Amino acid sequence: MLRDMVLLCGALLCAVAAQARTITDSAGRAVDVPETIESVFAAGPPASILLYVMKPEAMTGWPRRPYPEELPYIAEPFRDLPEHGRLTGRGGEANLETVLKVAPDLILDFGSVRDTYADLATRVQAQTGIPYILIDGRFEATPAALRLIGDVLGEPERGETLAADVEATFARIDALLADIPEESRPSVYLARGPDGLETGLKGSINTEIIERAGGRNVADSGDGRRGLVQASIEQVIVADPEIIVTWDRTFYDRVWSDPLWAGIGAVREGRVYLSPTAPFGWVDRPPSVNRIIGLRWMAGLLWPDRWEGDLREETRDFYSLYYHVDLTEPELDGLLEWAAGRAPPLANP
Repeated sequence: MLRDMVLLCGALLCAVAAQARTITDSAGRAVDVPETIESVFAAGPPASILLYVMKPEAMTGWPRRPYPEELPYIAEPFRDLPEHGRLTGRGGEANLETVLKVAPDLILDFGSVRDTYADLATRVQAQTGIPYILIDGRFEATPAALRLIGDVLGEPERGETLAADVEATFARIDALLADIPEESRPSVYLARGPDGLETGLKGSINTEIIERAGGRNVADSGDGRRGLVQASIEQVIVADPEIIVTWDRTFYDRVWSDPLWAGIGAVREGRVYLSPTAPFGWVDRPPSVNRIIGLRWMAGLLWPDRWEGDLREETRDFYSLYYHVDLTEPELDGLLEWAAGRAPPLANP
């Protein structure tokens, strides 16, 4: 009987091995994954968007449950998936018990592939026995990321379609900027938070689309530092950006009448723009493939006389191709309400 059990276990192991394949993730880790992947645990918001875009039926849940106002912009079958928290990034509250309870075929992270994240992936994989892959989330690496996740999830044609679409957008931007020197490009400030004083330094993941669209980020440390920082209103006044972009409606609503901001050119001339955020932010929050439509929007803001494209139609097409939803006219209206900016309100007489 013991001999039979050994033979049976050996046969099962061979069958499992035959059904597995080895992929190399963006951190250079060789990971054995199932031949067919039906369920994926997204380690954080950027990964959840990448997964939703590529193969939503494989999602085990959202790191954060979508807010009610975001639901119309998500395909109906996936609106009510459970919230399971996140393994990585700020507030990583999901624990290994949660992952083991979900029992996915794969854990996916999308973003930084630094040693810290590679070590976490390797440790979680060893503790759970679940394959864990890292995919490079840098903006320029988006086409490669889409092709890689498409291959991993058995959706190579969709991966190629989306990667080619991103490459076409990058090519449009490159052609537009080809003859415009850095010093001639408009200065831009990203205003985060209700007071508008959190921002991203030049080269940070939070401001990649500003710089990729040809804007000069005024938050430049000069020493190569990146990431989010807290600015002072005095620093913003000195920088005097030509354009301000924000995703915070509280800041957007009050900046027009705030005397501290009144002398800044972008405010004075009505060039403060509110980024759409449903179902995912167009600038960051999170920094995933959602930024592709943000890049097109940003190019239109910075280069209205050069950028060729109808934002409304491009948004409709993007949401259909990437987010699996066909937007109604009222839904488009709500999404784009302030994306084109507006003149500041007149002061009371």
